[in-house]
Amino acid sequence: MDVILLERVEKLGAIGDVVKVKDGFARNYLLPRKKALRANEANRKVFEANRAKIEEDNASRRTDAEKASKGVDGKTVQLIRQASNTGQLYGSVSARDIVDALEAEGAHVTKSQVVLDRPIKAIGMHEVKVALHPEVSVTVKVNVARSPEEADLQAKGVDVMAQMFERDDAGFTEEFDAGAEPGIPAAAENPGTPAEAEVGISDEEA
Repeated sequence: MDVILLERVEKLGAIGDVVKVKDGFARNYLLPRKKALRANEANRKVFEANRAKIEEDNASRRTDAEKASKGVDGKTVQLIRQASNTGQLYGSVSARDIVDALEAEGAHVTKSQVVLDRPIKAIGMHEVKVALHPEVSVTVKVNVARSPEEADLQAKGVDVMAQMFERDDAGFTEEFDAGAEPGIPAAAENPGTPAEAEVGISDEEA
């Protein structure tokens, strides 16, 4: 389907561009969210008649977004979640969780502005894009940890999971016996084993 963009759409184009997109993407996203019009003759005329107003409104929203970005860009939020020993969360962190955490820090964004391709399912420091306007995006950091202490370590740049695996490896170091010969059971190396003792007793009794 050919559509006329009413605002900049990432990887598609800018205001006024006529682009070809999949029908489902147009019907389910672009058209209902008023990001585009069907590119027919009637809509082309409507767009051109209102182009100046559309561009003016867009510029005004962009200015507001740029001002708002100063209170959001670079913020770090902390989320404490239960997770396994491998760092996998029992559940996940969603866009709504991030919105609520930012709200608690005084940064106001909407769920639709949080660009999260998939929910966060592991502990660690995660960078998340927030699109305040089609032409204004910022990045926030989401510190997901199992405890405030763990979150503090991650905030300082410590790879908590790497440290944990290093401790586990250290705990499984096998002791080396220089006197042991390969392929010979320990019982065979030591005289006076229970089996030999039994034989000795039998000989004396005989």
